[in-house]
Amino acid sequence: MGLFSFFSRDKKESLDQGLAKTKESVFSRLSKAIIGKSKVDEDVLDNLEEILVSSDVGVETTLRIVERVQARVARDKFVGTDQLNTILKEEIASLLSENTLTATDDFTIPKDKRPYVIMVVGVNGVGKTTTIGKLAYQFKQAGQSVVLGAADTFRAAAIEQIVIWGERVGVPVITQKMGSDPASVAFDTLNAAINRNADVVIIDTAGRLHNKINLMNELTKISRVMQKVIPDAPHEILLVLDGSTGQNAFEQAKQFTAATAVNALAITKLDGTAKGGVVIGISDQFKIPVKYIGIGEKITDLQIFNKLEFVDSLF
Repeated sequence: MGLFSFFSRDKKESLDQGLAKTKESVFSRLSKAIIGKSKVDEDVLDNLEEILVSSDVGVETTLRIVERVQARVARDKFVGTDQLNTILKEEIASLLSENTLTATDDFTIPKDKRPYVIMVVGVNGVGKTTTIGKLAYQFKQAGQSVVLGAADTFRAAAIEQIVIWGERVGVPVITQKMGSDPASVAFDTLNAAINRNADVVIIDTAGRLHNKINLMNELTKISRVMQKVIPDAPHEILLVLDGSTGQNAFEQAKQFTAATAVNALAITKLDGTAKGGVVIGISDQFKIPVKYIGIGEKITDLQIFNKLEFVDSLF
């Protein structure tokens, strides 16, 4: 286990607390749905479907889960309502295991990719800059040296925020003035990282979702310019989504995955919402691993997503 093992007691307690609102919402409604019922029948399954959809699991994923529960009921002939939680836990965990990669349990990086370059994308307001700051902290605590690049040059506030995070965490931030070419900032950041022998580079990008073509062109240009310094950069394109927005997070995922080669997801603000089911739906539907989840405001409240621990905390 690494320094930030997901299975540590502190991390598990933080996860339980972060998912408390979703857990309370799902369980209170599930309890009402099975009052007076001794076995899982069509009425219970209909109520389960409604509960999952309203928890922003998503219609397609909800139908898959209900079909799995239905198959268990048919196979086992009689399934009591007291077994429903266990069955749900098992079937959701199984579904996620089929559709997502198994994450490492700490903030290590591939030994053959140094500096490891992460380009962070997402709309304004999802917690992108905060996620970058927390990531930088976690990597640094895990013994990695980090350099940040402020390539969201369209907003002065974005540059200021990432500089503040750099100072707070104690990592250097490469900046240019507002309105500068974002690709130029990324280019300078990678050169600085190489000169400093850094382990990790995290590049912020603009959060405007004005249209797919401009977005794709901008992000493609940043990637292309970075490849002049490090041929296989970026190694990770991390899309940050706000879990509290529910179905809107699905739409943002569709837009960004259509525009650029997103290969990792971070879902934030799960502690402030009862819509934590969005993690299950997004994991299932986009076939892109949810790598990180944000479950609180503390600097340590960005965790590696472990599907088994997540489901365990939810149930």
